[in-house]
Parts: sequence; structure tokens; C-alpha cells
Amino acid sequence: MNELQDYNDVCEQLCVHDRIVCLARADMLLDEDVRQIAETFKILGDTTRIKIMHALSKRELCVCDIAAIVDIGQSAVSHQLRLLRGARLVRYRKEGKMVWYSLDDEHISMLLAKGIEHVKCG
Repeated sequence: MNELQDYNDVCEQLCVHDRIVCLARADMLLDEDVRQIAETFKILGDTTRIKIMHALSKRELCVCDIAAIVDIGQSAVSHQLRLLRGARLVRYRKEGKMVWYSLDDEHISMLLAKGIEHVKCG
């Protein structure tokens, strides 16, 4: 069925519920928060970055290990990690000549876990 034939998902009568609309508007996020959330989801909308984050959800990894796990070059991994760092999704620490990456915090771990749960549980 094409979009023109499916009218079941549209109200058949125009009726705005002023009280509900007022309550919903009061609960709305600030525009800047909405923009930042959209940017975060845009960053998450890449298969390589999801693979990197999934690997990091299990353990701290260096760039060399991440490159081997996701099977792309270190420069490509570094680029992806810069984007993830900029969005505060991952963090790093230096140990001598090694740079170790992990997910930024528990919120990111939970966000990734919920995404995986949503996909696997249908």
C-alpha cells in the first residue's frame, strides 16, 4: 500500500487538545539541547563508529587494537575517534607512548546497550 492509500495513521477529525498541547510544550527540551542530541545521534549513525563503541563497551583499547578489531586503518580509526571525542562519547588517556580509549561514561554504555537491546529484541 502506498502512502496515498494509507489514511489510518491520520486523525479523521481536526481537533487540537489545548491542555495536552500546553503540557507537552512545557515538557519540551530547549532548542540547544535538541540540537546537541540530534548531533549525538548523527555521530552514532555510522556503522564504523558503532563498531568502535561496541568494542569499547567491553574494554579499554588502544588505537592499534581498535583498527585491528574493526579492520580499518589507524588513520581512519583516529578520525572516527576524534569525532566520537568531540561528541563526548569516548575519552582517552595516555600511558607512555600508548593512547587508551574507553566510552566516556555510563550514560554512553547504557545508550549503546539500549540500542542493541532494541534491535535484538525487536
